[in-house]
Amino acid sequence: MDRRHLRKVLDQLSVIQIDSVNVLVRSQELPLFARLGDHPRSLITDATNDGEMFEYWCHAASHMPIDMYPLVKWRMEMARKGENVWQTLQDLAKKKPAFINEVRDRVFEADGLVAGEFKTRTGPKGQWWDWDEGKQALEYLFWTGEVTARRRTEDFARVYHAPHKVLPAEVVNAPVLSSLEARRQLFIRAAQAMGVATGKDLLDYHRQRGPEASKALKSLVESGDLEAVRVEGWKDKAYMVPGTKVPRTVSSRALLSPFDNLIWFRPRNERLFDFHYRLEIYTPEPKRIFGYYVLPFLLDDRVVARVDLKADRHAGELLVPGAFSEEDVDVKYVAQQLRDELTLMAKWLGLHTVRVGTNGDLSDLLVKSGTSRSRTWPSE
Repeated sequence: MDRRHLRKVLDQLSVIQIDSVNVLVRSQELPLFARLGDHPRSLITDATNDGEMFEYWCHAASHMPIDMYPLVKWRMEMARKGENVWQTLQDLAKKKPAFINEVRDRVFEADGLVAGEFKTRTGPKGQWWDWDEGKQALEYLFWTGEVTARRRTEDFARVYHAPHKVLPAEVVNAPVLSSLEARRQLFIRAAQAMGVATGKDLLDYHRQRGPEASKALKSLVESGDLEAVRVEGWKDKAYMVPGTKVPRTVSSRALLSPFDNLIWFRPRNERLFDFHYRLEIYTPEPKRIFGYYVLPFLLDDRVVARVDLKADRHAGELLVPGAFSEEDVDVKYVAQQLRDELTLMAKWLGLHTVRVGTNGDLSDLLVKSGTSRSRTWPSE
């Protein structure tokens, strides 16, 4: 697997959501594993460092192929006008414009700076999004596109850069598309990624909002770039790119990140797979149903199971505290396929062993599907 395979995935998805949770692996790595299997884990970092990808707000914080940079410049312009940007950041920019300029100048003079180099806090840090003014200034500049950012490998921190130093000149200097035209192109990419989608699906994919988004969608139907269709069992009208091929069969096997493009919009999950899914990280442990970090397991055209996973990097083990089947599935077949996928995942993560717990009806079946009937097995 190499950069060509990454490009193929990006051409298909257009955006990969970023999340900092690292109980198993950073979530943005999982969509590649789901589609490529065992591959070099440096693909995203290497492509970003080479200017082929960039990070910006799109479907939340996202990695995107560099050819999408012109499609989000209108959002940067909106942020500069005080629109579509967090109020706290907007307030700081209005209150302390000289400070914002000072921070920007320091980033432009450096070869990459992190928020820790702009500390302005005098008291103890609070929880969650308790950013001091240095971090707020950097995030405002990131939102407006005046600086860009990459991720530091060791701690996932954003490293801020001057765009012209790390991104191709042709995209940095590209003209700002009108909001209408950029939205139209984003809708087309969303429709290509999903195959068939309702208006709400399309709006969610790149987090488009407001009357101009509705206007852009309507114009695509009127121009014939999108076709309005009806899907049996769906209440709302759907859309697809004309000529989209419908496969006769679907053959797939994948453990899906909670933030995978296929399942990140929960109402679509329920329409496509009759699958109700909620991440339980923020649920108190006694109230969790399936576990802390649970990945849906896709097999062919169905979500057939949920798997609670954790990487014990110190012990070199992929931990499977629980595995739960969905209704009306061949549990023995699912267990065998899941065992193979877990083995592949452990190998990809550089873990030597898979260790299965006892939660869920599939846990014992995972053990029985192996020749040794052990709750642990090697990844090689």
